[in-house]
Amino acid sequence: MKHLQFSKKRLAVYISAILATGTSSGVLAEEATEVKKDNVEVIEVQGIKGSLVRSMNVKRDMSGVVDAISAEEMGKFPDTNLAESLQRITGVTVSRSNGEGSQITVRGFGPDFNLVTLNGRQMPGTGNSRSYSFENLSSDGVSALEVYKTARAENPTGGLGATVNIVTSKPLASPGEKMSLSAKAIHDTSNEEGDDVTPEFSAVYSNTFADDSFGIGFSFNHHRRDFQQQSASIQGWQANVDLPSNLDDSKVIDPRPLDEEGNRIGNHFFPRDMNYGIGNFQRERTNGHVVVQYAPIDNLIISADYTGTKAVTGMNSIGWGMWNDYGGNINGYELDENGTVVYADISGNDGSYSASRATTEVEEQSFGLNIDWQVSDTLFLTLDYHDSSSETDNGADKGLGSHGTLVLGSDQLNTKIYDYRTGEIPHGEILWKNGTNELAPSEIDSHFSQFIHSPGKSTVEQLQVDGVWENDLVDIGLVDVKFGVARTEQEMGGSHAWSGLIGGFLFNPSWPEIFPDGMFTRNDTGDFLDAFDGGGAQLNPHYYYTFDFDEAVARSEAFLTNEVLGGNDYFATTAYHDMGTFSQGSVNEDTTSVYIDTSWEFDIADFPVQINAGLRYEQTDVTSQVLQPVPTSVWWKGGSEWHTQYLPGENNFLTMEGEHDVFLPMLDLRVDLTDDIVGRVSWGKTISRAPLGSLAGGRSLSGSPKIGSRNGGEGNTNLQPFESTNFDLSLEYYYGEGSYAAVGFFNKDVENFIGSQITSSTIDGFRDIYQGPRWQQAVSDIEARGDQATNDAIFAQIQANGSALNDEGYLEPTAEDPLMVWDITRPFNAPDTKTVNGFEVALQHLIGDSGFGVGVNATFVDGDVEFDVDSLSQQTPLTGLSDSANFQAFYEKHGLSVKVTYAWRDEYLIGVGQSQGSSDNPPQFAKEFGQWDMSVNYDVTERFTVFFEGINLNNETEQGFGRYEEQFLFAREYGPRYALGVRYSFN
Repeated sequence: MKHLQFSKKRLAVYISAILATGTSSGVLAEEATEVKKDNVEVIEVQGIKGSLVRSMNVKRDMSGVVDAISAEEMGKFPDTNLAESLQRITGVTVSRSNGEGSQITVRGFGPDFNLVTLNGRQMPGTGNSRSYSFENLSSDGVSALEVYKTARAENPTGGLGATVNIVTSKPLASPGEKMSLSAKAIHDTSNEEGDDVTPEFSAVYSNTFADDSFGIGFSFNHHRRDFQQQSASIQGWQANVDLPSNLDDSKVIDPRPLDEEGNRIGNHFFPRDMNYGIGNFQRERTNGHVVVQYAPIDNLIISADYTGTKAVTGMNSIGWGMWNDYGGNINGYELDENGTVVYADISGNDGSYSASRATTEVEEQSFGLNIDWQVSDTLFLTLDYHDSSSETDNGADKGLGSHGTLVLGSDQLNTKIYDYRTGEIPHGEILWKNGTNELAPSEIDSHFSQFIHSPGKSTVEQLQVDGVWENDLVDIGLVDVKFGVARTEQEMGGSHAWSGLIGGFLFNPSWPEIFPDGMFTRNDTGDFLDAFDGGGAQLNPHYYYTFDFDEAVARSEAFLTNEVLGGNDYFATTAYHDMGTFSQGSVNEDTTSVYIDTSWEFDIADFPVQINAGLRYEQTDVTSQVLQPVPTSVWWKGGSEWHTQYLPGENNFLTMEGEHDVFLPMLDLRVDLTDDIVGRVSWGKTISRAPLGSLAGGRSLSGSPKIGSRNGGEGNTNLQPFESTNFDLSLEYYYGEGSYAAVGFFNKDVENFIGSQITSSTIDGFRDIYQGPRWQQAVSDIEARGDQATNDAIFAQIQANGSALNDEGYLEPTAEDPLMVWDITRPFNAPDTKTVNGFEVALQHLIGDSGFGVGVNATFVDGDVEFDVDSLSQQTPLTGLSDSANFQAFYEKHGLSVKVTYAWRDEYLIGVGQSQGSSDNPPQFAKEFGQWDMSVNYDVTERFTVFFEGINLNNETEQGFGRYEEQFLFAREYGPRYALGVRYSFN
């Protein structure tokens, strides 16, 4: 058995592997850039080729299925965004936020199913969640990303899809002074209100002293981007709304078949609203990382490190659109063969113009202390502690302290037209009572305003003791034994304050005089959503108004006072309003874990064989604490405005507990079939814990329970984690330096799948005016005189029939009204096992010494976890499941490197449930997405480089839909962006 003799340098290199969850890739990430080590000269390979070679070696040398991406050189990662880099890995796809890669899906399992670690330490999710947003972390100072697709006993749990380890540079693992400085100018072509050119600066430094026994390293990055998002959206689709039976046949097109009694077969669907918007954003991100290492003796290294992130995104947006209720106010419609409305003529309700403002701040911090001790030639121990947090606050705007929205508009309309028969963007045209399809500025009235503050925080405090014992006692093929224990305390929590719909609901009484004509600027849609067919000048509505948020606030504060509005109503820019609600909740998870992992090497029939066998056990105690208001009744303000009432100053404080434990075995088998061909078989179990919103106990009811959207939710603290039994089989052919071909098959059988049950139930004391005796009498009276029974007409008729409004302008229910039916959603562990399987193929080829290279990979996934769009029953599908492919081609020689990449993702399920969807929990799908990027680097000298980057060169857009593509949900347009920069570095 080989004995390892550790010097300070060799110990440091080995430690970087231990910190990287016991793998050798940390070694590769650091060792490749070291020019000399132990007096042996190492040929340094940097750039694109060096990165690909190191990543390929990680894949080849590891047990199990592991992929990696390595930095091209110090301070230069292959992509400007870590998520964009990860999507180059086979089986990894990204979801986007503000046009940037944000969260990852691996083999069809979305962000909540994947665990992110930093040097082997479990990181908290972003804010009040389990999912990690990579766009908040700079790639500077990151030396490698490792993606573990199969189970590993030494990894923290949570990565059912995969565990992603971020490896940072460590000075003692790569002695000497090294530095990289870079600056770039960024131009986002979508920008309209911000600066056309914004900066990014970064610095990376590392040095060792005192005979390489003391080292310090740091990285810093500051990035700013100004951009605009243009969008169209529908909040949700309503299934099987009431359709009028008295419409003339010429006003109805319905191709659905008829049954024997002449009734239509199948469901029908109508949109709740139609909205358009333009958001102007300014985003700044600052990242810093510091590590200090000290080796007082040859067999001991003490490391302390700190990683911090602050990302601030400011938003000013305007919007316009219309709201729809259904029933007697439908004048005509056209359905397609699946029952989706593609044209509708609808009376009643309103059209609106809105302005929104918010500043969201994300702060992430991680402090760690690590002690590595080479106890003997065969025993290595590590003690590691870290305290990490991620905090999100959408109230970072110092003036508002919340996300504020002002809604103006009018209900003085004849009819609204929804039309999605042509183009990619639905039309939402309003025909006003002024005889035109444009509302005059003098007719714009106050509707309502709302302010929301919902900060969240996630923390992880973890103490780990890990060890490696190298076998030198018996010659039985056992190479080493890894073992460890850990204590992890994770807390996720947040609060939600909502002002209510304040400032005078609806348009009766009306106050258009508050806002003078000069406050509004008319714009046409000529350059709005012009990347879509049917957008731009072809869009209806063909105009929109913009207005100043601050001016509208000042005028509302001056006029919409409590003296004018009465009750508790008044305008104020606070989420903590007298008419509002407040709730907060947290989930605590205390986990104790222990693992053992053994490595074996031997020959079978002259084939070298490696086996890793291990077991991890974890026991978790879950505590949920929820503080929420006590609801008492629902009052009607008229139109579509129904508001839940609460006991003043009263809150429920509820504590619930749960627990679970898991045994997670794993087995990896690797066989070197030839010097170039490697075969692998892996089996193991992995878990992901339930989402926070599902674990939090208590019951909440919608604060604005409109007809068809009377929803509530309950938590379930005893939810068991998703548990997957995984099988992988792969064959890899390494036929040249940096060149390989691989094919793999994977299968995941998932138990305890968490789904949502929606139960229609009543709550004692909650009466419903809707369809009560007063409602039905009002409908009869209205129709008897030949008028249309819109909600506004019913509201007025109930008053005319003798029901008075209360002091706050509401109709209250009476004892004669029926109990209100609520659709309460509660999570549960489904009893069945669901299966996901697929194939991965990859090819990476470097064309000799030509400088050219190409890489392509694809993943094809399938399973019994898809959403059945034709069924209205409750379902537990898997979000994120989709095929994907990546392509890159590059040239690198004589100081010039050019790389072109393409990332494609097929249609996939974003989630179940729409914010204004009906109680059948309708789905949200994303259309396929493909983006081209490019980078060019030229080395002016050995130390000085100029570079160019182009992102989204093909101006790809984002689109989503509901059950069918005709059920439009969203379309977003950002545009390409470019960067020109310089980099200076030396070793």
